Amino acid sequence: MSNVKRIHPGKRMSEAVVHNGVAYFSGQVADDAAQDVEGQTAQVLAAIDGLLAEVGSDRTRLLSAQVFLANISEFAGMNKVWDTWVAQGNPPARATIEARLASPDLKVEIMVTAAVD
Repeated sequence: MSNVKRIHPGKRMSEAVVHNGVAYFSGQVADDAAQDVEGQTAQVLAAIDGLLAEVGSDRTRLLSAQVFLANISEFAGMNKVWDTWVAQGNPPARATIEARLASPDLKVEIMVTAAVD
């Protein structure tokens, strides 16, 4: 297991785990849950950018993304932010699912995997 690197490990989970050239991220949520879906999505994607940099990757190396929305009717608002963030010409495989999130104030949670060197 020496080739497994855990990023910000905690008691319950790590923010990311890197193994064999792939980084697996935990679901990221907004720090300010008072924001609307666009504001929360921007916060989540900024957190993902930070973790990507920390593991030595970037948006062009995303492999997959799972987007969880508390209300699927906010799909367009989330996509408005996503579309300006995702690396053009390099979109990951993605699924968007409506789900009850850990807190009723949360509107979006995003989990990604990315290639790393």
